[in-house]
Amino acid sequence: MISIRDLYKIYTYQRGEGKITALDGISLEVKAGEVFGVLGQSGAGKSTLIRCVNCLEKPTSGSVWVGDEEITALSGARLRRARQRIGMIFQHFNLLSSRTAAENIAFPLELIGYSRLKRRIRVEELLSLVGLEGRGGAYPAQLSGGQKQRVGIARALAANPNVLLCDEATSALDPQTTRSILELLRDLNRHMGLTILLITHEMGVVKQICDRVAILEAGKVIEQGTVSELAAQPDSFIARELFPQRNGFKSRPGSVLVTIAFRGETANQPLISDLAKRFDVDVNIISGTVDTVGGQRVGQLHVELSGKDVRSALDYLQVQDLRHEVH
Repeated sequence: MISIRDLYKIYTYQRGEGKITALDGISLEVKAGEVFGVLGQSGAGKSTLIRCVNCLEKPTSGSVWVGDEEITALSGARLRRARQRIGMIFQHFNLLSSRTAAENIAFPLELIGYSRLKRRIRVEELLSLVGLEGRGGAYPAQLSGGQKQRVGIARALAANPNVLLCDEATSALDPQTTRSILELLRDLNRHMGLTILLITHEMGVVKQICDRVAILEAGKVIEQGTVSELAAQPDSFIARELFPQRNGFKSRPGSVLVTIAFRGETANQPLISDLAKRFDVDVNIISGTVDTVGGQRVGQLHVELSGKDVRSALDYLQVQDLRHEVH
């Protein structure tokens, strides 16, 4: 649904003498109907990337395709028509304070020429869809942060887009409201087949809603894949952020430290007792966590192994297809 190919965005300053590379050769593929997250800290290039997808920012080079149309090759009326298929919601809502919730939602429909009757019918549908029945006459100042974002989502969906871009859509909200907004986005994704590309600096957002994720750092993708697969790789950025680490624990002489990652059915297996029964090893559990990530149970164990059969125990982990890392 979205194809980003070798994208660069370079800003110049001081009359062209200085340069900042915000995007440094980004390539991503977002499948139709999935929720794809882009995770990174401030300054990583996330906002620039998402603004290039609908050409609010023109990339320096590279291309962005949405469906079978190259968005970065369009301008004028053709670009405006293409943008009708791409909804966008923002961190700070961007609602018009002088318009009611219903009037904010109707605004894009006015721009594309819907009649007053069609606008009213569509706005009522959207208010119901986002859980704001009866609040259409309220002004933004009369709404909570979560309600404002629901208006923003309804407005983004007004023209029936097949792609929704989310620019830090929950970072201005409290945790409980964040969860409810993410649940709404996931419901829209499942029931409408909506493709969602979201950027965030919050791991909890990725964990709750994303099918796949790309990690952005200094304008480059350093890691990408399904959330559960990355979480099950001991040395991945996602795993390091999700699971507690060893916190400086040092192994005793003659023993080794091992991080074992598992997902799916292996998360339910009696791994430690199995190792102890099969091999002449002592297993000291340092820390461990099991969580649900990307719809799958995923976990990590940090253990200290000692005894005669440590090598055989490590080989056994390999045979069982359990990813592990020896420290």
